[in-house]
Amino acid sequence: MKIAMLGAGNAGCAVAADLTMHGHEVTLIKTSHAMHDDNFNFLLENQGKMTLNEFGEIKSANIHKVTRDVSEIRGAEVVIIYIQTNFHEQLIERIAPYLEDGQILLINPGYLSTAYVLKHCADKDIIVAEAESSFIDGRIMEPGLFKVTFRNVRNPIGIFPSSRREEAIAKLDQLGERLVYLDSVVEAALHNPNMIVHTVGSVMSIPRIEYSKGEFCLYHEAYTRNNPCTWMILDALDKEKMDVLGKLNFARIPYVEACKYRNSLDENEDAKEVFLNYAEMPTRAKGPMKVDSRYISEDVPQGLVMLEALGKTLNVATPICTALIEIASAALGRDLRAEGRTPEKLGWDNIHRIMRDCGKEQ
Repeated sequence: MKIAMLGAGNAGCAVAADLTMHGHEVTLIKTSHAMHDDNFNFLLENQGKMTLNEFGEIKSANIHKVTRDVSEIRGAEVVIIYIQTNFHEQLIERIAPYLEDGQILLINPGYLSTAYVLKHCADKDIIVAEAESSFIDGRIMEPGLFKVTFRNVRNPIGIFPSSRREEAIAKLDQLGERLVYLDSVVEAALHNPNMIVHTVGSVMSIPRIEYSKGEFCLYHEAYTRNNPCTWMILDALDKEKMDVLGKLNFARIPYVEACKYRNSLDENEDAKEVFLNYAEMPTRAKGPMKVDSRYISEDVPQGLVMLEALGKTLNVATPICTALIEIASAALGRDLRAEGRTPEKLGWDNIHRIMRDCGKEQ
């Protein structure tokens, strides 16, 4: 299958290589000069060779094509967006002229970016899919080498429109990426784990992040069996998320249960233990390295601001969410709500259309 991968960062390169190993013809497209230019230049000079080190198992793939030309999405059966969610709207608007009827646009993760597709690609007959989280965790360790730190056992995906669900599943199942399917892209957006785990752990660790000067590890320090107070904050934010899900008539699935579903096939395991085992893995990468990192500057405005706005619209109280936004904005010295996902930016008509599609219109 022909696949276009928009985004040549850590996850984009890893999944592009993984899909190549599954036998797909992948075009990897770098969408900016913000990061990882050294890795991108290596791929250009070495026939797209990307190596994955997965717990000592070394596998390499030559990605079919490596380019900066976004028009190369033409002809792909599946187009995948794998960039920071802060830049989704700009990229979707940029690629709109090149999207073709019949394509599937998979956004990983989504944070309800389906609304931006409806906003900028209204004339395109495409299917949109949103994923909860990256299929593969890890880091580019040096040009051409990616160290895998975790691979999900299930990857939940929402599909829009629902009328084309079976058509989408038939094609997406060919990717070989352990996909399972949700009732709606809304569930995928609200179960993005980073909205909960990144924001609480990072905002509450701001002094430690500054003091450590690059030696902080969120999962090893913020989330342990000895941090009951941090867990109480996470649980309180998670309850607010579940209150919004419940008001929208979706299942009230806790963060740790959603994590267990992605991380483990053992139905008898305790959900919190699954997360703690994940957090304690020695392969967990250090980070965030600084306060103004994606753990806050992405997941607060793109995740928490969206959650707060939905809560206000639905008359659901979100005091912990609001407090985290306020603290993060104060720490960074800028208004993260002004950068965030609000119903006005996503478009009320687009949100209502998504909710009607899954039968959840209020």
